[in-house]
Amino acid sequence: MLEIQKKHVVEMARTAQQWGLCKHKAGNSSVRDKDSGLILVTPTTLDKMQLTPRDIVVMDVEANVIESEAGLRPTSECLMHIEIYKARPDIFAISHTHSLYATSFAVLNKPIPAVVYECAILNLKDGMIPVAPYGRPGTLALSTSVIEPIKRADAILMEKHGAIGVDKDPYEAVLKSAYLEEMAQIYYHALVINGGKEPESFAAEELQRWAYPSQIKFVR
Repeated sequence: MLEIQKKHVVEMARTAQQWGLCKHKAGNSSVRDKDSGLILVTPTTLDKMQLTPRDIVVMDVEANVIESEAGLRPTSECLMHIEIYKARPDIFAISHTHSLYATSFAVLNKPIPAVVYECAILNLKDGMIPVAPYGRPGTLALSTSVIEPIKRADAILMEKHGAIGVDKDPYEAVLKSAYLEEMAQIYYHALVINGGKEPESFAAEELQRWAYPSQIKFVR
């Protein structure tokens, strides 16, 4: 059932771990099937490098497990994935990570401003990477806490927890989590170099003005 989508989830989880965004059993990934609307998520408490397609759990938006070929339970944060898909019908992949610098700012409940223009790819409607309020992992409080922030950006922090990247494409969702971590590192070092003083950042309007150069044309 949905074998190609299962492989996408496995690739997302492994890539996040290989890139250092998660370690061992931390974090989780999912994709939503465009045709059926079913959600495929990583299982709970399994090292991501040991994942196989048969380990991926298929669910519906009511949190019913439709298929668990390996008999594994879905991640305890599957409710959060479901709520994000409900809030963002335009996205089909979610990467939840615990990367070091991003999580450090999440611990401080500190949004990350758009200090480099590369932030434009994160769809930051308010010119910053927002922080979702704290919710205990695995609870409805966590699931609902991310709804408003994820409507404002494709990459967000989760207070005292971690980070989330979303996209239409599975690889791009993980890539946005990686960009988020890179932005966190740049922001941290800018603060250190600047003696703790906030660096200048881009306004949301400036980020939204980006467009591919119209002067570039294919002559054949």
